[in-house]
Amino acid sequence: MKNLDINLEFTEKILVGFIKEEVKKSGFNKVVLGLSGGIDSSLVAYLAAKALGKENVLGVMMPYKTSSKGSLDHAELVAIGSGIRTEVVEITDMLDAYFKKFPDMTDLRKGNKMARERMTILYDFSAKENALVLGTSNKTELLLGYGTQHGDMASAINPIGDLYKTQVWDLSRYMGVPKEVIEKKPSADLWEGQSDEQDLGFTYAEADKLLYLLIDERYTIEELKNIGYSESFVKEIYRKIKMSQYKRKLPLIAKVSKRTIDKDFRYPRDWEI
Repeated sequence: MKNLDINLEFTEKILVGFIKEEVKKSGFNKVVLGLSGGIDSSLVAYLAAKALGKENVLGVMMPYKTSSKGSLDHAELVAIGSGIRTEVVEITDMLDAYFKKFPDMTDLRKGNKMARERMTILYDFSAKENALVLGTSNKTELLLGYGTQHGDMASAINPIGDLYKTQVWDLSRYMGVPKEVIEKKPSADLWEGQSDEQDLGFTYAEADKLLYLLIDERYTIEELKNIGYSESFVKEIYRKIKMSQYKRKLPLIAKVSKRTIDKDFRYPRDWEI
């Protein structure tokens, strides 16, 4: 395969099976996810409802005062379409109390704080519901480091982490995610008018084509230049991948014993005691 086309029916089957199997293996029956009204969390909600039953999926909507009203509307459309349960937790007061102490905070710091606040809420609901937290970061975001460590990048399992953003759109259309969600401009909704592609400086379509060749097909920089990519664009993407590697790894543990966690001690979760 030399392009981003996927077998949608087969991909849906794999991801639904993945959620069902991994949740059950871990000793759970339910999941919780942040429902933002964006395409990624919407697709995960549909997959989870199909895997576990809509009654076993909780979508938590966590708006801040600068969040778009449309995001909440779209999240509600997804909840209706997938049939999952929902909760709304307004995060403005708790965040503003913190922001007030640091009036010089940049938008980046505020965005990271919002993402981590939302994740602490999700993990609290996971304890309340006895449920696993589902991740909603796609492969494009993970490779580019476009996410907050221990924020939106945190989860117990992630069903869409190996799907590029354009593949997320394709599978969402196939599964019947509302067109209002599919057609809107991608945004983390961290502040008014914020846009993913504006932050990144290129479109997801452009990034996905290059990332696929660079990561999946292992093209060299020279090979990419030979087929028409500018050296500056390739190096910028490569730099983002390299500089965000730490976000994609579990905390690195210094080895001092014979059996170090995640090095020598790697038992699967379905071991028998």
